[in-house]
Amino acid sequence: MHAVVTVVGKDKTGIIAGVSAFLAEKGVNILDISQTILQDYFAMIMLVDLSGAKQELASLAAECAEMGKKIGMSIHLQHEEIFNAMHRI
Repeated sequence: MHAVVTVVGKDKTGIIAGVSAFLAEKGVNILDISQTILQDYFAMIMLVDLSGAKQELASLAAECAEMGKKIGMSIHLQHEEIFNAMHRI
């Protein structure tokens, strides 16, 4: 199963490393990643594979949100189909 992870917040050192390490610990594989910096703001979107994840989507999404709070970022994880439906024009 694929999911989308979004990370947004004030730019600082170590965001990609921290989020990537967190996902790796959870058994999540990053398939594709795009990031940019808009003035002082960091924005990243990742397509991830959850087939090796050690927990279900809902609990993993909650832990991503909690991790985001700890590092001062907004981190959301949602099923790829839901993400696509929400962003369909």
